[in-house]
Amino acid sequence: MRIQKQERQNRILQLIGTETIHSQVDLTTRLAELGFPATQASVSRDLDELGVIKVHGAYGIPRVDDPGSRFGPVSFLRAGDNLIVGKCSPGLASAITVRIDSASISEIVGTIAGDDTIFIAVPDARAQMSALRQITEVFQ
Repeated sequence: MRIQKQERQNRILQLIGTETIHSQVDLTTRLAELGFPATQASVSRDLDELGVIKVHGAYGIPRVDDPGSRFGPVSFLRAGDNLIVGKCSPGLASAITVRIDSASISEIVGTIAGDDTIFIAVPDARAQMSALRQITEVFQ
C-alpha cells in the first residue's frame, strides 16, 4: 500500500472517530481541507477497505458492542499493514486475546495483550483485512 493511501486512510479513521461525517462528499471535503485531496471513488474504496459502516446517517468505525457480552465493548482498527489493534475495557484484553487465539485464525501470526489493548500481528495487508473480518465475527 502506498504511504499516501495509508496516511489518507488513517486520517479517515481519525475524522470519523472525532467528527460526525454524513457523506462521502463531506469526508472528501474534510480530507482536502487537511491536505489529503482524494476523489469520491478513492474515498469509497477506502471506506470499504477500512470496514467503515454508516449508522443513523453518519459513518462510524465498526465496533463489537454487545452489552450482553462478557467482554463488553471491543473495537479493532488497522495499524499499518501488519498490525490490528484492539481496544477494550480495562482488565479484559487477556481474556479477549485467548478467545481470538482459540478461533485459530490462520492469518494471525501472533497476539499480545496488555490491560485494555491487544496487538494482533499479521503478515500483510490482505491477511490483515481477512483477519479483521474473522475477528469481528468471533465477537458477534
